[in-house]
Amino acid sequence: MSIVVNRDKCTGCEECRNTCPYDAIVMADGKAFINEYCQLCSICLSACPEGAIREIKEESESSAKDLSGYAGVLVFAEQRGGKLASVAFELLGAGRKLADNLNEGLSAILLGADASAANELIEWGADIVYHYDEPSFNKFNDEPYASALSAHIEEKMPAIVLAGATPIGRSFLPRVAARLRTGLTADCTSLEIDNETKNLLQVRPAFGGNIMATILTPNHRPQMATVRPRVMKRGEHQPGRKGEIVNIKSGNISSRTKVIDTVNEESALSVNIHEAEIIVSGGRGVGKEGFKMLEELASVLDGVVGASRAPVDEGWISYSHQVGQTGKTVCPKIYIACGISGAVQHLVGMQSSDIIIAVNKNPEAPIFNVATYGIVGNLFEVVPLLIKKFKEAKGI
Repeated sequence: MSIVVNRDKCTGCEECRNTCPYDAIVMADGKAFINEYCQLCSICLSACPEGAIREIKEESESSAKDLSGYAGVLVFAEQRGGKLASVAFELLGAGRKLADNLNEGLSAILLGADASAANELIEWGADIVYHYDEPSFNKFNDEPYASALSAHIEEKMPAIVLAGATPIGRSFLPRVAARLRTGLTADCTSLEIDNETKNLLQVRPAFGGNIMATILTPNHRPQMATVRPRVMKRGEHQPGRKGEIVNIKSGNISSRTKVIDTVNEESALSVNIHEAEIIVSGGRGVGKEGFKMLEELASVLDGVVGASRAPVDEGWISYSHQVGQTGKTVCPKIYIACGISGAVQHLVGMQSSDIIIAVNKNPEAPIFNVATYGIVGNLFEVVPLLIKKFKEAKGI
């Protein structure tokens, strides 16, 4: 859609320019002209007393696309070195709920790996697995991955396509969306079905995490979204569950690039908060020396130490411990938040935890809105008591 000015009707009264909130209307030769700052808000349409401003719809917009042939939910099952990524199981859990809500099927597409991985996807909830069992897919390469997934979607016509917001998903999913001329919502934290329209409600942080935006793709299919790892809960694992595995040959998929070798990154960092079942996190209120106390509590609980962004920015703890929108997304069994106020940016990274225990001296702190248990008090008094009690329970 675009907005244009009929110069024959325009009298140069400047009423439209005075109402434009984006400074997108300027005067040229005594006539209104709409520049590149236009945000299509349409305020100027009613402001023009001569009716000289109008909307023009593109040809693709005026002819509605037939969406009736699209059905079902498709999950891209990411694998690395033949092993399924954990985000694949999380997406199957989310996809199962969406598919059941729509009364439609849940399928998965697996590029590379072997038959055991395909069977595993069936056990985690997929009704059908489309398996491209070819050596060319074992190592990730944008072009063949994008070509295979695009061709599959064009043939099977799923209504919803989900993938992980991992380096792999973020790398090639935009290519697929562009080829299919549809939308792609990145880093979703929640996915639901609108019961009235059956559209996918794609919720993600916006404006630096200050608001949660709900995005829809009502006029195009498929509806595509990527989800950050550890945001969604895994579905139920049913050993021996039966489903259909369809082996597919990709045919002639060409690529301008070739993966020669893959080198695993070597890191001295021992912490892996992604996989931790217990995390003790600290915020600005902990202070630099306070993290030693949190390390002791984490050690007693056989957990790891996490942090909000503020301590990382201050240099009190390394980035590998950061939880939140700009850090890691975690889903432990127990998350203990000490001195963390609960900004939206941090909540995005930990609100899926099974049990959240918050310790904060401010009873109005937002963290208590998501906490399972809350302790209002000075963390420098509460945490040592917790350490003492847990040590006594373990006989230390």
